[in-house]
Amino acid sequence: MCGIAGLYNFKTDRPVKLNQIKAMVSAVNHRGPDECGFLLDRNFGMGMSRLSIIDLSGGSQPVHNEDRSIWIVFNGEVFNYIELRQELELKGHQFYTHSDTEAIIHIYEEYGEDFVKFLNGQFAISIWDTKKNKLILARDRVGIRPLFYSELEGQALFFASEMKSIFAEGTISPKIDNKGLAEIFTYWVNIPPTTSFENINEVPPGHLLICDKDGVKIKPFWKMEFPTNGGFLNKSKEEITHELKEQIDQAIALRLRADVPVVAYLSGGIDSSVISTLVKRNHNNNLTTFSVAFKDKDYDERAYQEQMVAHLGTNHHMCEVDAHDIAEAFINVIWYAEKPMMRTAPAPLYVLSRLVRNNNIKVVLTGEGADEIFGGYNIFKESMVRRFWARQPESNWRPLLFSRLYPYILKDSKHLNPFWQGFFKKSLNQTHLPYYSHLIRWDNTSKIRLFFNDEIKQVYNRILSYRGVEDYLDSDIDSWHPINQAQYIEASLFMSGYLLSSQGDRMMMGNSVEGRFPFLDHNVIEYAAKIPTDLKIKGLNEKYILKETYKDIIPHDIIHRSKQPYRAPIASSFLSEQTPDLIKELVQPEKINQYEYFNVNAVDKLFKKGQNISAREDMSVAAVVSVQLLHYHYLENFMNHDFRLADKQTVVDLN
Repeated sequence: MCGIAGLYNFKTDRPVKLNQIKAMVSAVNHRGPDECGFLLDRNFGMGMSRLSIIDLSGGSQPVHNEDRSIWIVFNGEVFNYIELRQELELKGHQFYTHSDTEAIIHIYEEYGEDFVKFLNGQFAISIWDTKKNKLILARDRVGIRPLFYSELEGQALFFASEMKSIFAEGTISPKIDNKGLAEIFTYWVNIPPTTSFENINEVPPGHLLICDKDGVKIKPFWKMEFPTNGGFLNKSKEEITHELKEQIDQAIALRLRADVPVVAYLSGGIDSSVISTLVKRNHNNNLTTFSVAFKDKDYDERAYQEQMVAHLGTNHHMCEVDAHDIAEAFINVIWYAEKPMMRTAPAPLYVLSRLVRNNNIKVVLTGEGADEIFGGYNIFKESMVRRFWARQPESNWRPLLFSRLYPYILKDSKHLNPFWQGFFKKSLNQTHLPYYSHLIRWDNTSKIRLFFNDEIKQVYNRILSYRGVEDYLDSDIDSWHPINQAQYIEASLFMSGYLLSSQGDRMMMGNSVEGRFPFLDHNVIEYAAKIPTDLKIKGLNEKYILKETYKDIIPHDIIHRSKQPYRAPIASSFLSEQTPDLIKELVQPEKINQYEYFNVNAVDKLFKKGQNISAREDMSVAAVVSVQLLHYHYLENFMNHDFRLADKQTVVDLN
């Protein structure tokens, strides 16, 4: 795992200087503190900070081909590099390292811009082709690893694993984008290429960025897609579970390739339990596992974690967090995430990755992705119930099915009370929209706009047309089953923009830990896409096929436990006497007025309510705190952060 960065003056001969690239790389030292490497070639330069995992002694970057005409720096892993190397050597390619990085160079030599289609992995890649004066950037299929860029006046291209690298060079200053704020506090994420900052763009998952003297071009190489009617697997459940086992087993085996120990997260849910069980049974009998527990019982899942630890007999480590721990960690969360948010859920994961690193571990397997590809979220089932209700909108009993998803909404009554009736009935008849499944979530979230200033509210009005989402969605989505539509939106937006970013890559890499995700092997994703929808959600039983596949090796209580969304406390973290002084200071009326994002009176009333607030207001509290922290970190205090370079450095100067 690494952080990469670079600069290409593609329209001029202006030379790139070493100190520019060093400044950029120093800002992502946390992603790879073991060593760093740099390449300079006239008007181009790139560099990286390395977390050494494969070929510890010989895998230093930048890496080159046989005649040193093609160079690469690379963030991530290509898990099938052994098979690729064997194929490439038969074709006459010669290797000088044992790293996965070098395989990418030779695959590019062999197949040009199609090289990325042969890679099984998670990556952000930068290839410099000296003969063509061409830069090729590539981001993995589902966006596990981040990649950002900024085109300056049609003359120069900056790129990096994190936006802070671009700011650290000094030419481009951070300024928070009002459109970026409005998107996050509507959709929960930004719609690529938009980010939280003006003039900084995100390379979408599954895309290449190609830059030469003619300019910058973005093009896709992969997309998540589903069958049209009649295109699903026509096989028995037994055949599908057998084939699914083979796919997941292979994905795990590939992701255990490392020259350092590999451990697993064990949350107590079925996804991490499946991964940990398969590793323990088939690969590593001395498996080490890690989990996070909450002092607040409303969020705690340790009973299930302890049950799985006892079942597997792993060497287990647990950290317990309380509201103060979450608030303290949240300050760092926003620095690493580079975006605001309405949840504190990333904070415990940041604390957990610190525990992993403190145990001298660099690589963790996790269960992310299973909910998206096998239909595990309530939002999928909620959409099913709403579509069923929409066929008879005046029915009194159809909306009662929501109590199967949210038992608390009926309480002691046999009728859905007017509040919940109205809540779920919003946009009920708009079933023709491909994003129908997410309308309630987006409408509910967008209420946060009431706390912003008038200028940002104006931007919200444009976002709420959903035009940005419509333009981003795959053109084939209208031909897919409604459950597949919901899966696609959740995976292509929320999973890549939040789950794998704010809760995944950034929280792990903030402590120099690499996460690996077997369920997100593209072969598993593509196979799962062909599984009939009634085997994903059977009735209202989510992830049915995954449960059926592994019911013989996972305890019954884990397989059949009620779905518990991963959450963390918000109000008790930010509205108590123990709240960190910095956060208390940033939400004072003086700071709210100084930073100019929010309506001072609205925020003041919100925070004076203390902890007696609604769930929607809870999200608004997190929104205010995170935006204020983002401004503090990037616009007020940026250069006070600890930027450094590893002691071990490699410099290649082609000039």
